[in-house]
Amino acid sequence: MSAKILNGKEVSARIKDELKDKVTELKKDGIFPGLAVVLVGNDPASRVYVNSKKKACEFIGIESFEFTLPEDSTEQQLLELVYKLNSDKQVNGILVQLPLPKHINEENIINAINPSKDVDAFHPANVGRIMTGNPIFLPCTPAGVMELIHESGIDVKGKECVVVGRSNIVGKPQAMLLLAEHGTVTICHSRTVNLEEVCKRADILVAAVGKPEFVKGNMIKPGAVVIDVGINRVDGKIVGDVEFSSASEVASAITPVPGGVGPMTIAMLMKNTVKAAELQKQKLKLKQM
Repeated sequence: MSAKILNGKEVSARIKDELKDKVTELKKDGIFPGLAVVLVGNDPASRVYVNSKKKACEFIGIESFEFTLPEDSTEQQLLELVYKLNSDKQVNGILVQLPLPKHINEENIINAINPSKDVDAFHPANVGRIMTGNPIFLPCTPAGVMELIHESGIDVKGKECVVVGRSNIVGKPQAMLLLAEHGTVTICHSRTVNLEEVCKRADILVAAVGKPEFVKGNMIKPGAVVIDVGINRVDGKIVGDVEFSSASEVASAITPVPGGVGPMTIAMLMKNTVKAAELQKQKLKLKQM
């Protein structure tokens, strides 16, 4: 079996084209979406992500505001910037690039972002809405994964879904999105007993464990859809959490790394920013009535 390649670049390009048309129309109605991206320090990987987001904004027509703070910036300085962006009417979405330097409490920063501008969907208010099945924003990477699953042609309803990884950014919200589409979901982690057997039950397997090529072909059910969220640098190369060579011989569909989930994450961020602009404009109109 040779798996169908789920090309995130192609799907994300289609989404961005649709968003570009939408933003053109919104501007005619006086809605000018704006995204503020905050980077603390100069982590090379973070810089690459920030540049990719800036490029996507330019293509779609979203105003991009970039704020780069020194590595030794205090938590209070970052909080003051977040409060300023919360009240800036030109800024519809706020993204603070993670990870932050160790002396800054990430939770405090996330909690300070206005939930209506939290386009990453990390704020507890937005996480709670995801848990109760009434989200405003979908978390970017899990939402991108769902788009790729849909692209595979598989219906999540009734399927065995296994998520390897339980982070707040991917693993946990991913499980909720799969559950929302009536999948039967199992979350695996470092203490899961018989992990290989659990993975092999999956019709849909999402690998988000952060370990290079951790999931091998012998851990995959023949015909499963395999979504690889991992991005790991090994000997100068970027590899995922799935061993692509062996997995692609077993799966019916699989995402490559790079070029799979990564571009989808950025596309979903753009989608959330446009939605935030629409909702904030709508709220402003209601206040003026």
